[in-house]
Amino acid sequence: MTQTPPLPHAAQVFSAATQALLDSVKRAGFPPIYQLPLAQARKSYSMGVGATAMPPLPLPRVENFEIPGPGGPIPARLWAASHEANLPVLLYLHGGGFVIGGIDTCESMCTVLAQRSGGAVVAIDYRLAPEHKFPCGLDDSFAALGWLAAHGQSRGLDRGRIAVGGDSAGGTLAASVALMARDAGIPLALQALFYPSVQLGMKTESLQKYAQSTLLTWDLMHWFEKQTQGGAQRERWHREPLHAPSHTGVAPAWIGLAQCDPLTDEGHLYAQRLREAGVPVSLHEWPGVIHDFINLGRFLPEAAQAHELLAQALRQAWAR
Repeated sequence: MTQTPPLPHAAQVFSAATQALLDSVKRAGFPPIYQLPLAQARKSYSMGVGATAMPPLPLPRVENFEIPGPGGPIPARLWAASHEANLPVLLYLHGGGFVIGGIDTCESMCTVLAQRSGGAVVAIDYRLAPEHKFPCGLDDSFAALGWLAAHGQSRGLDRGRIAVGGDSAGGTLAASVALMARDAGIPLALQALFYPSVQLGMKTESLQKYAQSTLLTWDLMHWFEKQTQGGAQRERWHREPLHAPSHTGVAPAWIGLAQCDPLTDEGHLYAQRLREAGVPVSLHEWPGVIHDFINLGRFLPEAAQAHELLAQALRQAWAR
């Protein structure tokens, strides 16, 4: 694991375990997700995460419930390692390009975070595109945060110690929700972002280097955006938080990146933008691994390292 500044891209190579995984995927000959019918694409991704992520940890408290949302009830699941009252809480937003993924595809890490952080983790099934164009998923995510801030005590949660986090598209949502929370006067202890997509127009070096050689390809990213676009987006920065008018006063950030990921440079750009606004940022980049590595724990030891480091960051943020 390395701290900023990032390693030169010319020196970046896949770790042995990452290369072995990519070789195995190539030999298996699975059709790309973007070539599948939508229902099959979602099932394929869910099955893939089930095969590559470590099994969820058994916890004494697992609750399925619903949160009122702008498009109807939002399915939610809570994990905690105890039944204590007034637990701090992380609202976690899953990845999947705003099109695939769900509570089940982030459950493995969420159980680890709940066990190691000493708090609760709540994940939601926000509405997905193309049935629900962006910003429907963002609206659901912010509604869930608002509910935790207003009614979290009904689930034994401390409304004054809330963090928001997510990976990939979920990291985008978490970054935008953190900005919206600042504007709404909802204090957050931390925003935790794994390799977020924070802008669309810039062809960064990492995008050009890794968008053909890893699991997150040009074609897949284009497919995600095509499914997502067309909704009544109110502000550009809701999808591209890098372009928010101001980042001053937003929650402290923890950013986790994969070195061999098309989105790596975007993560560094966002960290820079936050620091320029005076926001505390802790950034960590894992060498030799790829996008979605946090869901590849059966094959990549860096996944467990990332889970543990984020759990530590949550403990520290909630203690402040």
